[in-house]
Amino acid sequence: MFSWLGKEPELHPEVYGNVVDGLKSIYKSKLVPLEQHYLFNEFHSPPLSDADFDAQPLILLVGQYSTGKTTFIRYLLERDFPGMRIGPEPTTDKFIAVMYGDKEGVIPGNALVVDPKKQFRPLSAFGNAFLNRFQCSLVKSPVLKGMTIIDTPGILAGEKQRIDRGYDFTGVLEWFAERVDRIILLFDAHKLDISDEFRRSIEAIRSHDDKIRIILNKADMVDQQQLMRVYGALMWSLGKVLQTPEVVRVFTGSFWNEPLRCDTNRKLFEDETQDLFSDFQSLPKNSALRKLNDLIKRARLAKMHALIIAELKKEMPMFGKESKKKDLIRNLQVVYERIRQEQQISASDFPDIGRMQDMLVKYDFSKFHSHKPKLLEDVDLMLSEDISKLMAMIPHDSSPPSFLEVRGGAFETVEDKMTPFGYKCGEGCNAGFGEPEWIVNKERASYDALFDNLQPCEGRLSGAAVKGEFMKSKLPNPVLAKIWKLADVDMDGQLDKDEFALGMHLINVKLNGGEIPLQLPEHLIPPKKKDKWAKQEKYKNNDTDRDS
Repeated sequence: MFSWLGKEPELHPEVYGNVVDGLKSIYKSKLVPLEQHYLFNEFHSPPLSDADFDAQPLILLVGQYSTGKTTFIRYLLERDFPGMRIGPEPTTDKFIAVMYGDKEGVIPGNALVVDPKKQFRPLSAFGNAFLNRFQCSLVKSPVLKGMTIIDTPGILAGEKQRIDRGYDFTGVLEWFAERVDRIILLFDAHKLDISDEFRRSIEAIRSHDDKIRIILNKADMVDQQQLMRVYGALMWSLGKVLQTPEVVRVFTGSFWNEPLRCDTNRKLFEDETQDLFSDFQSLPKNSALRKLNDLIKRARLAKMHALIIAELKKEMPMFGKESKKKDLIRNLQVVYERIRQEQQISASDFPDIGRMQDMLVKYDFSKFHSHKPKLLEDVDLMLSEDISKLMAMIPHDSSPPSFLEVRGGAFETVEDKMTPFGYKCGEGCNAGFGEPEWIVNKERASYDALFDNLQPCEGRLSGAAVKGEFMKSKLPNPVLAKIWKLADVDMDGQLDKDEFALGMHLINVKLNGGEIPLQLPEHLIPPKKKDKWAKQEKYKNNDTDRDS
């Protein structure tokens, strides 16, 4: 009769509308209780708000003075923004959040951190000295509909600059680094030295190395040989600071709209710019995945912090607490090792021991809360089950940031096909687009001579006859097979004179560094075969429609 009393309550699995909503829910229900109980927010990072999860992608620019940070923003937007100052001397002395706004203007830092719709409220903890050096510039630019850019003060050499700031500069950088999607370190081709403060800044954000990208700016100021040496020197300097075995991605270029001083590397700069812009344009689509990844990192750190605090609380005696506290802090490495062996945790998961010792000095260990294993179990459950459910939603994510697009400004040139100055327009397989003459005819005499020497039968060459000539290019067989399929426009297994010339043209495109297209562009189709090709394409499309 009373058997229902012993039953476990029925659990219904959580259903989330999108990934961001799911992240908000599991953070508040599973991770926040652990953070509050073990004082995680006082040691490591302030609690996250809904605005942190809803925010569009953020890009943080860091670099020494006069490396072109503000000019880089102007280059992306293709216009000025409120509060912008550019010059050879240190000009930007503020943290400036460049965001989209229908009404342009400047929001001071004190007003900005009380706005619940923006994610900057925790920055109030850095005090008025910082807030007086923080502002938001609202700009009506389509670029900023897809991302927000954070400009930072130029970093100077010497100890004086760090003292004169009046606030924790590296602490602010670390706060931003935890929340942004990309950290851009800018270097000047003539200024590769890493000052003391710049080193401290890089070390503060080093734990987020997956977000870091390097820009070697003003690379047009040196010639090709000097650029090679500058690049090597930069990699050597960074290797000592970042301390990672992997090579950091460095984008080389001249990111402003002035004439190139040395244009011998123009092609390199164009390729690097396109790669960088493609990386930026991928941010909205990957925004939810980045937030998911950051929440996992936060959960692992919070769990580790809980184990350390619980161990310290357990070690505290009834009497002689102050001396025991000093002993525990001094021998914190022993505590770390004991936890590592008991929990089978990687040593790399532990927080920096020096910083943890500095923080622990401020606290009375006897006031730490007692250990609650249930809180750790909830976080483990979150990592093993809730996160996996959200991961499965990523390919079909409908979070608002994932629908944003980075468009406008300098990004219009990424897919520019309308002008002859668009990326790779008139190069490789794009050469000849829009021209009345078939581009293959420019080298037609030499192609026809080769064709005749292969002794065609009834105006056609078999695959066996063509193979030897094509293989003289030394291109791999898979590439030559792809070229053959594209050149055999009428798909009869043989090449006539026009098709052979087309095949040779595609080989030369590849040998000159171009890429072979997946489908033959219309301007490369032999003029005599365009009608037949159009009918074949129409037939293919009809078949596809029937299949669907």
